[in-house]
Amino acid sequence: MKPKLLYLILFVFVAACSTVKKANNASASGDYKKAIELSVNRLQKNKNKKADKEHVEILENAYAKMKTATLERINFLRKDTNVNTQEIYSLYLKLDNVQKMISPLLPLYKANGQAANFVLEDYSDEIIQAKQDYANSIYQEGKNLLNGNKTEIRKAYSSFEKLLKMYPNYKDAKQLMQGAHDRGTDYVFVIIQNNTQQIIPVQLQNALLDFNTYGLDTFWTVYHASRDRKIKYDYEVVLDFQEILISPERIAEKQIPLEKEIIEVTYKKDRHGNNLLDDRGNPIKEEIRRVVKGTLKEVVQTKSLAVGGQVYYYDVNRNQKINSYPLQSEFVFQNVFGEFKGDDRVLTNDQLAMIKNRFVPFPPTEQMLLDASTDIKSRFGAILKRNKF
Repeated sequence: MKPKLLYLILFVFVAACSTVKKANNASASGDYKKAIELSVNRLQKNKNKKADKEHVEILENAYAKMKTATLERINFLRKDTNVNTQEIYSLYLKLDNVQKMISPLLPLYKANGQAANFVLEDYSDEIIQAKQDYANSIYQEGKNLLNGNKTEIRKAYSSFEKLLKMYPNYKDAKQLMQGAHDRGTDYVFVIIQNNTQQIIPVQLQNALLDFNTYGLDTFWTVYHASRDRKIKYDYEVVLDFQEILISPERIAEKQIPLEKEIIEVTYKKDRHGNNLLDDRGNPIKEEIRRVVKGTLKEVVQTKSLAVGGQVYYYDVNRNQKINSYPLQSEFVFQNVFGEFKGDDRVLTNDQLAMIKNRFVPFPPTEQMLLDASTDIKSRFGAILKRNKF
């Protein structure tokens, strides 16, 4: 016999022995399901293989013990006044699933040629009844939880959700689940207060209260900018603008003398004004170093706006402040332009762009607030996101 074939046979034998040992150990320790799965997997490959006949006996023994233990457990659970309907339902499903694993293999024969004894039962009626009992217990649990606090009401929602996965049209579970969501949701009302001496543009207020752009709403938390009289709000967030500081309009000027050495390229000429040519007939170039000068007047227009406030969090039900967070933002208007006298070859590209600019009117406070709105909203949004309910 070739060595490779010998090693293969030896490997198969060792593997078979190993599986038998694992299945026996599982059955001996009471893990009948594992013993059944190991034996079924082995027998599915070739149930008539002599080397695997030992698995037939293991499977027969493990199935009988599992069936007895499971039915005894079901009978015990049914005697309890607080029947665990979920466990009873899962135990019947477990029995049925094991039978479905074994059934395709039957008939099975042991090493002595005797047929293995597998008594398979029809548990469909028991499964249907257990499922209905389990569904009813979930329903009652959900209804009882609806009488509790918000945490329990949210648990009630989960109960009805689980129930509807089993029975999509179970009694009034859909309506009760929706009611649980409405009652379990935290509603937050957001208010903007202006305690400054400035008018805050309506556009800025609308932008700050556009919660669709913040992505704050979660399954159990909803933010409102407009009060709904039908809703009892749990929390309030108040954005209190306390100061808006405007700097004076400033114009700063400075004279900048510029000087630069450049190289001018010219062509040599004869006394008649004609270009002199080299040996190849090309005009002869001549480089002349020259210093060019000029004066640049740089003008800088500036006006700044600083916004300061607080974001207050209130628990409406307890009528108390939870926390507060500072909100500050700044916006600076700046325009730079210039005037130049002299040889413009002395200017850099940036300076050339500067002298093309012109004086522009200073923006009013309202416009500056609108210009600052992106930063204000970003800072307000960051506070809301860091401090969710």
